[in-house]
Amino acid sequence: MPANRQIIVRELPKDTLTQDHFELREAERPVPGAGEALIRTILMSIDAANRAWMQGATYREAVKAGDVMHTYAIGEVVESKDATLARGDIVAVESRWAEYVAVKARRARKLPRVRPLSQLLSVYGIAGKTAYHGLLGVGRAQPGETVVVSAAAGSVGMFVGQIAKALGCRAVGIAGGKAKCDWVTGTLGFDACVDYRGGNLFKDLKAACPQGIDVYFDNVGGNILETALFQMNLKGRVVCCGSVSQYDAASPTGPRNVPGLVVVKRLRMEGFIVMDFAADDAKADADLRRWVAEGRLKVVEDVVEGLENAPLALIGLLAGENRGKRLVRVAPDPV
Repeated sequence: MPANRQIIVRELPKDTLTQDHFELREAERPVPGAGEALIRTILMSIDAANRAWMQGATYREAVKAGDVMHTYAIGEVVESKDATLARGDIVAVESRWAEYVAVKARRARKLPRVRPLSQLLSVYGIAGKTAYHGLLGVGRAQPGETVVVSAAAGSVGMFVGQIAKALGCRAVGIAGGKAKCDWVTGTLGFDACVDYRGGNLFKDLKAACPQGIDVYFDNVGGNILETALFQMNLKGRVVCCGSVSQYDAASPTGPRNVPGLVVVKRLRMEGFIVMDFAADDAKADADLRRWVAEGRLKVVEDVVEGLENAPLALIGLLAGENRGKRLVRVAPDPV
């Protein structure tokens, strides 16, 4: 049988994720059964959520030791045993870190042949739609309001701030290091960006948000979330998207004085996942495409080449080394 390279979770991490937690193996290429299709992986999405799945069941099944690592991916149908899919179709699937996967055809979503295909995982995929639905559907941002987003140079954060600007809001980012902050304001067009490593997070955030914070889009949790809560305006909204600062922590910490601050300021804190808003995806697609065409959304992608480099790609993302949407390319785009 033809070979299929895949990356196994050799051992679940108890604290910091390392390469030793993974192992590259070869297995037989899967054979699709009735109602299934064989998918050749083209691009895999690398997200902080990948690490969260290793901590136990969340909105989806947990990743366990011995599993081929879970991911979202886009790929090409190479063999189909279901009438709804044909050889050559480009599809989005819940997949694995592997060159080939066999999936139920009903779980594969056909995609248009956008060029480059990577944008189907960035601005028109998980990252862009998470930013869009979180800011509009949960945060309900309005023109003139101040929107703050943590991990502002990351795959979701970079779109949150740009969408906020497109809506007529003041966009303030939080990122690690002066170089990243300069990139967030200079390249992405945020109004301001605060360096959380600068030693004066509370003071610097207050200076960047003289009118307080109306919407805080949280990707990190912990101390940064706590700092933002103290500066929220009355009836502000906190969009809880992720907590990347806590995933590698042996003893995760949460913000203090909750629910006290929530009650006093009448805040609304709400968590979400992008699939919650699937019914609104058509509007999201239309708005995102219009903003890209108008030059109001810059699409920045950080593509790591090679399946074997997926562990390092995830470890680096958790350390904040990426700018923009991180992906792993497993195979070239079809001609």
